Amino acid sequence: MSIAEEVKKLLAPLADPARAAAMSAYMREQFAFYGIPTPARRAALKPLVRGLKGVDAGVLLGAAAALWREPQRELQYAAIDLLAAHVKRLDGGHIEALLALARQASWWDTVDALAVVIGTVVRADRLLRQPLMDEAVRHADLWTRRVAMLHQLGWRADTDPGRLFGYAERLAHEEDFFIRKAIGWGLRDYARHDPKAVHDFLLAQGDTLSALTRREAAKHLDKQ
Repeated sequence: MSIAEEVKKLLAPLADPARAAAMSAYMREQFAFYGIPTPARRAALKPLVRGLKGVDAGVLLGAAAALWREPQRELQYAAIDLLAAHVKRLDGGHIEALLALARQASWWDTVDALAVVIGTVVRADRLLRQPLMDEAVRHADLWTRRVAMLHQLGWRADTDPGRLFGYAERLAHEEDFFIRKAIGWGLRDYARHDPKAVHDFLLAQGDTLSALTRREAAKHLDKQ
């Protein structure tokens, strides 16, 4: 039995139609759901995830791709759980495959979770891997650009401020809500480490940044 099949076997019995309807409605009816809360999903999959210790990266990515083809959204969440649990098996050569997942059945929930996985892979070898994010921020696909904007979330002192602010400037002209929100989120996160740098950047950019971006970025600056 494949990993994807094992995941489905473990999750299908936990389906809750009433909860599934509510979850689908929350996601604007874009995806089908089993109706399984995150804690229950992770608890059900924990033995399987642990049992994959040392798994080959190709097998892991193959399982993720198979789960991505399934209709139930929890199966994409399960794929991300698998990737996150074994992220040390992934390297720079796997980043494009991860970005390819972000471009399939795309919405903020899976894209943002993949941004964390991708960011972890990039952070392990920033010198060689961050240039891949320089390419991603120029990609035609908006979700790929969002990943690039968010890949440094939580890095604090490891953040490359030149890239963070440079990406924000590059994307500032875009009108898409998810891009504008991502810029603000990325800046707000870095402000927890260096509020002055973010304050000065917002001041220098003026109205170049959207009101949404500025609002998100400055949300906690007055509390520093």
